[in-house]
Amino acid sequence: MGDEGSPEHQRSVAAPLIFFIVVGLHLASRWLDQLKKGTRNGKEVQLRREIRELYTEASSLSQPSTFAQAAKLKRLAAAKEKELTNYQDMQSRENDLYSRALSISKVLIYFVLVIWFWSAPVATISQQLVQPFGKLISWSAGGVQNNKIRVGIIPWLLVSSRVSRFICRLIDAN
Repeated sequence: MGDEGSPEHQRSVAAPLIFFIVVGLHLASRWLDQLKKGTRNGKEVQLRREIRELYTEASSLSQPSTFAQAAKLKRLAAAKEKELTNYQDMQSRENDLYSRALSISKVLIYFVLVIWFWSAPVATISQQLVQPFGKLISWSAGGVQNNKIRVGIIPWLLVSSRVSRFICRLIDAN
C-alpha cells in the first residue's frame, strides 16, 4: 500500500486524469458554442414579443385618422429593435470573452502537461496492442521497456482530443 507515490502509480493515474481534463475542456468549448448559437433568455424573448405586438398593432391602424398613432408605434418598435440589437451585441461580446479565456486556458493547460510529461511516459501498454505504431506512440517517452510501449504525452493528448470530440458529438446527437 505504500507505493502510491511510486512512478508506476503516478503513470496509472496520469493517463485518465489527462483524458478527463481534455474531455472537460472540449465539453466546456461545446457548451460555449451552443450558448453562442441560440439560447435566448427571457429579456430577448420579451423584446421580440413586444416588437411583434407593436408592429401588428401599427399595421391594424391603417386609417388616415390613425396615421400619427401608427407612426408612433412603428418608431417605438424601431427603438425596441435597436435595444434588442444592442443587447445581442453585448451578449456576443461576453461570449467572445469567455471563448478567448477558454482558448487561452486550453493552450496553457496543454503546455503545462507537455512540459510536465515530456520525458516521462503517461502510460504503458503492451507492444502487441499497437504493433505497427509503437515508435509513433512512444515519441518523447522512451520507447519499449519490458515488452511494453511507453506512451508519450503528445500522442496521448492527440488520442484524448479525438476521443473527446467523438464523445461531444455523441452528446450533441442526443
